[in-house]
Amino acid sequence: MSQSPRTPRNRLLAALAAVLMAAVGAVVVLTGVNQAAAATAFVQRCGIRFCLGGKSFYFAGTNTYDLFTYGAGSGDTETQYMDKAKIDTHLANLAADKVTVLRLWMFSMESWHGFETAKGVYNEQQFALFDYVIESARRNNIRLIPVFDNYWEAYGGIDRRLQWEGLSGGQPGRGQFFNKSKCPGCFTSYKNYVSHALHRTNHYSGVQYKDDPTIMAWELMNEPRYENQTPNENTSGTTLRAWVDEMGAFIKGIDPNHLLGTGLEGHETRYGFGGDEGNPFVYIHQSPYIDFTSAHPYPTESWANLGIEQTKTLVRAWINDSHNAVGKPFFMGEFNVHNVDRTAWFTALFSDFEAAGGDGSAFWWYSATNVDGKFGVMRGAPELAPFRTHSANMITKSGGVAPSVTVSASPSTSPSASPSASPSASPSASSPPPAGTCTVHYGLSDWGSTFNGDVTIRNTGATAINGWALRWTFPGNQVITNMWNAVPTQSGRQVTATNPASYNTTIPAGGSLNFGFSATSVAGTNGVPATFTLNGATCSNV
Repeated sequence: MSQSPRTPRNRLLAALAAVLMAAVGAVVVLTGVNQAAAATAFVQRCGIRFCLGGKSFYFAGTNTYDLFTYGAGSGDTETQYMDKAKIDTHLANLAADKVTVLRLWMFSMESWHGFETAKGVYNEQQFALFDYVIESARRNNIRLIPVFDNYWEAYGGIDRRLQWEGLSGGQPGRGQFFNKSKCPGCFTSYKNYVSHALHRTNHYSGVQYKDDPTIMAWELMNEPRYENQTPNENTSGTTLRAWVDEMGAFIKGIDPNHLLGTGLEGHETRYGFGGDEGNPFVYIHQSPYIDFTSAHPYPTESWANLGIEQTKTLVRAWINDSHNAVGKPFFMGEFNVHNVDRTAWFTALFSDFEAAGGDGSAFWWYSATNVDGKFGVMRGAPELAPFRTHSANMITKSGGVAPSVTVSASPSTSPSASPSASPSASPSASSPPPAGTCTVHYGLSDWGSTFNGDVTIRNTGATAINGWALRWTFPGNQVITNMWNAVPTQSGRQVTATNPASYNTTIPAGGSLNFGFSATSVAGTNGVPATFTLNGATCSNV
């Protein structure tokens, strides 16, 4: 939900004429997809529709932005830091009310429940909590749309990243975040955080986030805009589009499995809803790295002042532009009303959304215990009755059965107790593999002065490796700044990565595990290390 005042505008203009783009607008049916595999498939884009297992996938969802805060935020990870019972109860309530997709925050730079508590400092306990959120969602057949960052100041947002670079935020100063010449460090810190999250291995399932179909899609940011920066940027959207393209390419380079959205609000004077804010709906969503469009209608806000029929027309205009001008599915990622009969509004808007061909919705917001008086919805609220009808209708449009969400633990890791906040550097004992029975793949994403490494160790032998230490030598003056799913020790160019104390400790026979890291470098000196040794035995580079 946006937190800034909006400028009142004229009421909605007449709906735009449809521009037929048959090649783009046609629904593409995937071939070669096993219908029986729908339960484990990733949600994909098929032309202007979401699809799953070769069928169109329509959904009704909600937001629970604060799910990442369920727990004390201190103490033992499994029993205090996270409140598993509260997480499970909330996800079960969502499932009982027929929520099939949940949009939620996966960002905070605060000290309490912060994912990144200082620049480049990632909170292992907080990611462990999010591991559990994913697992609970999977058990309740709910797919997730996590959001990577926040344009607004809640939980730090991009203001905090600007502060880390010595710049001020606020409105409109936070626009500097998207300008690479003004804040190159903002680009780097955002990429580093996203890379850390995508490479995260869920310590319950052993599946990396980038490989988990419980996650339906990622969103780049909650409600990004590049507002009032230059005379023409409010309407051109050039700077924000460049940022979307760069971050989209970066994310798709790591994670081609998941859909990617922008998190846009859909404000524009031509829609009669909000003002021009440097984020034009069509142009931004035409990025080749973005898979669906989004908008966040709040029609009863004083700056909007729309009635039910005007709101229907607004949403239809977005759907029309999404399908016919952009050629992608439309996701109404937030919406709600207040000081009106919400049940009547939900009934009217959901029905029209379905008739207009909307692809997915998520109202703001379904809360657990403390409902806010403006937009909060809790279990038992009367407006959930038309929502459940809406969800049933979307399931019917999808083929009549709500697809389950299941994942198979990868052979790389096995579920274990939560990682501790400060894991020890090495196991008490380790077993060297025979020579020639291990391989290492070293993935390198190099941006000149900084880079990420993605390392996969495979045990090609017949016995498990219990406790491990992987050693290599950097080709230049590379310095590790952060590592996840392993513990680093560096002396000059020599690096040793060892398993954490309580997870990722064993590499099964025929299995593999993965860890990653961020580092600094000197441009032109980076490359793949020549040799890797695992517990003293030389591994093959693959």
